Amino acid sequence: MVSSVPAPSVPLSPVPAVVGSVAGWLWTLALLIFPGLVAAGLCAPFLAASRLRALFGALPPAGRVLPSYLGVAVGLSVPYVAGVGLTVAFAGEAGPAWSEGFLSTALLGGVLVGLVAPAAAVLGLPRLGVDWDLTGYGPSTWLLLGAAALWYAVVAAVPLVALAVGMALPGGY
Repeated sequence: MVSSVPAPSVPLSPVPAVVGSVAGWLWTLALLIFPGLVAAGLCAPFLAASRLRALFGALPPAGRVLPSYLGVAVGLSVPYVAGVGLTVAFAGEAGPAWSEGFLSTALLGGVLVGLVAPAAAVLGLPRLGVDWDLTGYGPSTWLLLGAAALWYAVVAAVPLVALAVGMALPGGY
């Protein structure tokens, strides 16, 4: 004979929802930080220049090159990550529209990184009281910063251009 005693009810726990929310935020954070960390690794040879080490050593936290370098590298990746996010959100379905958005992102990000970042380092930081170049911000400093920024822009643009080419091909998505 079957018993008609109801099974004990188990109260629902909010733990799975909290864990899921935290995991979602961690994935979002990782997706935002990862491109900058990859670019930092690929641009690290430029740290062989004492002037660049002096620049990152003068930025907060003062005297610590690595945290400043990683912070700047991640910060410079924000236009690229934002451009990809905006392209995916607003360009309709994948394909040629995404391709155009990725190419525009690579171009705009390259201009921001290649022109604005060196200008901010040489023209803006000394005006804010961060005097980091003991050689006087001459042409060699501009050349070094320009080369580093250009390399960063290339490193950041290569995956976007590859995605754009893939999206433009028939059935490439």
